[in-house]
Parts: sequence; C-alpha cells; structure tokens
Amino acid sequence: MRLDYDELRRIHRLEKNTSKLVEVEDDFISSLENFVEDEKKKYFASLKNFSSSQAREFTNLKRIIDDIFQMREKKILNKALISAHTKDYDDNNMSVEEKEMFKKIYKILVTHREIFYDLFGENEKETTDLVNLSILQDIPTFVGTDMKEYGPYSKGQEVKLPQKVARMFITRKIAKEA
Repeated sequence: MRLDYDELRRIHRLEKNTSKLVEVEDDFISSLENFVEDEKKKYFASLKNFSSSQAREFTNLKRIIDDIFQMREKKILNKALISAHTKDYDDNNMSVEEKEMFKKIYKILVTHREIFYDLFGENEKETTDLVNLSILQDIPTFVGTDMKEYGPYSKGQEVKLPQKVARMFITRKIAKEA
C-alpha cells in the first residue's frame, strides 16, 4: 500500500465520523513510516530553502497522524474491553502492530475479568459450556447468575443455556435435559 496525503485525510475523516475502526491494510504502519520518511526529507530540504509552506505541511501531517493514532487507540481499547467481556475476539480492520497491541490488552483484561469470576465462585468453563434443555413450563425473561438476560421461554421449547442456569431449571423442575 502506498500512502499519500489524500489517503491519510480520508482515513482521518472516516475515523472521526465513525465509532468503528476504519479498515486499514496489515502493512499500514510500515507504509506510514515510509511516507513520513519521504516527507521528512522534503521538510529538511525546505528548511534549507526557508519554505514556510512545506514546514506547515509537515506540521499538519504530524497532527493528522497523531489524531489518527489517538482515535484508533481509543477504539482498540474499547474493542478489547468489549471482547474480553463477550469472549468475542475480533481484531478486524487493524494493522499488524495494532493486532499485537489488541492481543496484549485483551489478555490483560481477560486475566483481570477472572478475578470477578473467582469472587463469585464461577469459573469460565461453567459459564461458557452450554446444556441442551427442554422447557417444561412457560418462563418469563430473567437475569441469570452471569448477569445476562434470558428468555422468555415457552413450554416444549428446546434451548441451550449455561450450566448454572440449566442446573437451576432442572432442580426447580421447570426444564429437563434434552
């Protein structure tokens, strides 16, 4: 990928106008490095020629790239936090370097989240393993021990629920294992 001012401005504009990460190539950072290196050479040459317009252009370039980095970092942090809570690992639209950062943040957040599970005697396996159930009576919407909303369910309906919720249903004889 070959970057230029127009492409950077496009990415900057899109990053500002959406909450999702703008799709970039895997090699975005290395392309950015090459582009900035070329622009630095022009900038240093302009200093010899006392060209203020070239100096302003380089200063604007730095500001645009800083904005892009800040916006993307915030979005990646938010995406990692959501992924750690939902266990939905999603590193789409990131450069190679951003994927590495996302992976590290995600691991830290998942490890931290395990403290919560330990506090309430829940282990991750119990909350993610699903049990097939046949519902024996109508059940209204409710919040399970994992703080997620379930239901409503109708008599005769077949559902998959986490082990803890399934055990509660079976014990109360409102469902049986299918």
